[in-house]
This record gives sequence, structure tokens and C-alpha cells, in this order.
Amino acid sequence: MNIANKLIHAGERLGSFLVHFAHGAMLTLGLLSIAALMASVIEPQALRALPLSPIAEARASLAPTLVVEAIDFEPDTNAPEALAEAPVAATSRVKLSESLTRVRAYVARRYRVSETALHKSLVRAQVSGAQLGLDPLLIVAVMAIESSFNPMAESTVGAQGLMQVIPRFHMEKIGPDATPESLFDPETNVRVGALVIKEGIRRYGSIQRGLQYYGGALKDPEARYAKKVLAMQARLSKIADDA
Repeated sequence: MNIANKLIHAGERLGSFLVHFAHGAMLTLGLLSIAALMASVIEPQALRALPLSPIAEARASLAPTLVVEAIDFEPDTNAPEALAEAPVAATSRVKLSESLTRVRAYVARRYRVSETALHKSLVRAQVSGAQLGLDPLLIVAVMAIESSFNPMAESTVGAQGLMQVIPRFHMEKIGPDATPESLFDPETNVRVGALVIKEGIRRYGSIQRGLQYYGGALKDPEARYAKKVLAMQARLSKIADDA
């Protein structure tokens, strides 16, 4: 009888232990499930926040970068100073027009200048003319009158290059990288000179007055400077149209 009682009590204790064990196991599994769920949410966020290893950074730096080059743009011709940064590199993608090609050949013969040396300045006149709404032959005519197409010309008052631009009056048009030699670069000189012509026309209301402003001769009642430039423009126009 004592043995039977002992067996009964032992069985009760074992049953109680198994019940507690089962409850504990279920609780543990539940806690593990919750921990796994939280890890699945938190871990990706933590991974994204971790810094790249040196190797990963090196690989990232070697990845190709997409560069979009803007070629076409519409300038504000009412504010020509805004074109002081007009892209010089654009001229390398521009073909000289047939009319300006004829002008180039004429200028090379007339002024004894290499056609190769003239090419960039005439292309720049073509590009600046299109940007500013100017006849490129007007720009070329100013070159002829001012320097006879000598890119290294310098006057006694400091006017420089093909279009005899005085740097101290037009530094903002040259751009932030201006140097004392900037205006001896033909493309820079023509770009800045065209901006000055446009500025004069806008300020004084006509091509003639704008040219007088360019030549520093606004007080000349006979407008001799403007007439000289316009006569040269007419001559170049005849050459350009003579196919």
C-alpha cells in the first residue's frame, strides 16, 4: 500500500513537471519567434546604415558615372552678360557654314593669314552670332577693322586681341578664370567682343549706336567708326553670297 501511494505521488510529480516543461517550451518558442521577427525587420536597416568596407568603397568609386551633356540652349539675349560662360568647347562640334567658309578664304588672301588660324575665330563668330542674335559677319567685320585679324594685337590703351577688347572694362564677360592673357585666345576674345557689341546695341537702341559704343566714339556725330564697320560687313556679305 505504501509502495502504491509512493508510485501515485511520483506519477503526480512527473505529470506536474511535464506540464510545466511543456508550458516553458511553448514560451521559449514564442520568444524565439518574436526575436526572429524583430531581427528580420531591424537587421536590414542596420546593414544599410553600416559603412562600406574599404574594398566595397573602392569598387563603388570605379562604377561608371552617367554624364549628361547639354548642347542646345536658349540664351537670354536681353542680358548678354549671362552668356559670359558660353561654352567654348561647343565650337569644336560646329561646322563652319558655306558662306563663312568663303569669307575665310577671302580674309586669308586679303590679310595674309592662315585659313587654319582663322577657323576657330570664325566658328566662334558663327556660334556667338546665333546665341546673341547678331550677324556673324558683323563680328568678323569688327575683327577686320580692329586688328586686321591679328590675335596678338595690343593698343596703347590696353585693348587686346582680334576685337581689341579692353580687359579692365569687361572682366565679368571673360569669366571667373580670367588671366592677363585670356583675351589673346581667339575664341575667348571673339566671344567677349560679341557680348560687348550686343551690350552696346541693347543699351543704345541701334546697331550704329552700339558700334559707336564699341569703338568708344559715342560723341562722334558722323558715326565714322560704325560706318567703317558696316561698310566692311557689306563687303563680306557680298563675298559670303557669291557662290
